Amino acid sequence: MAEPQPQFLDVAGRRIATLKQSCAAGSTGLLWLPGFKSDMVSTKAQALAEFSRGRFSLTRFDYSGHGQSSGTFEDGTIGAWLDEAFAVFSQTSGPQVVIGSSMGGYIALLLLRQLLTRHPTAAARIKALVLIAPAWDMTEELMWKAFTPYQQAALIAEGAYLRPSAYGEPYTITRGLIEEGRTHLMAGQPFDPGLPVHIFQGLLDEAVPPEHTRRLLELLPGGHVVLEEIPGGDHRLSAPENLARLCAVVAAFAEDRVPN
Repeated sequence: MAEPQPQFLDVAGRRIATLKQSCAAGSTGLLWLPGFKSDMVSTKAQALAEFSRGRFSLTRFDYSGHGQSSGTFEDGTIGAWLDEAFAVFSQTSGPQVVIGSSMGGYIALLLLRQLLTRHPTAAARIKALVLIAPAWDMTEELMWKAFTPYQQAALIAEGAYLRPSAYGEPYTITRGLIEEGRTHLMAGQPFDPGLPVHIFQGLLDEAVPPEHTRRLLELLPGGHVVLEEIPGGDHRLSAPENLARLCAVVAAFAEDRVPN
């Protein structure tokens, strides 16, 4: 079977690249939301594509400033990336399992909250969220509050800060990213997701510490959340056994089964 070719969706003048892998009509679809500085052809996304081929449809995309989409990374904001996720979700049809990694987990939660508030009929199409180290409120809790006073002052004065990364070149964190991010915070605003939320969290994750993810449970009342902590797991959770477990849980939700 030929690999799907990128298609492009216009979102407020931004050219957003998507990959759509089709399956039989009426089957549950999967929607992949990548992480910060990641893209739609990452290890986990590719593993889901291989696993779902012939079983489920799969939609992937790159945020603006990422991968094959237009724009520069430095111009990105949580709001822009959320709008893009909403636009891509709106292009899907039928029931969906939404899978988000790191920032993608945060965007998945914001997308669900937005749909529940403004588009309840569309929200009903989401069967479950599967989140991998969800970096909720990342711009405030994992960036701004983690910066030293000197780094905060430099970011305000210069408009950007180069944050070292364990995964390659430093990330450019802009003042705009931090300030716009404050309009999308979840802290202090609990909401009942009303559907299953399965979270994977590596206990050796330094980018999104386990304590940060445990705090998220307080913001998602209703008894719908399962937190699966993985001893020895890092932030990426891309080891073969991690990928197999991710695919198993996604398949269970897509097939209306309770994950084991």
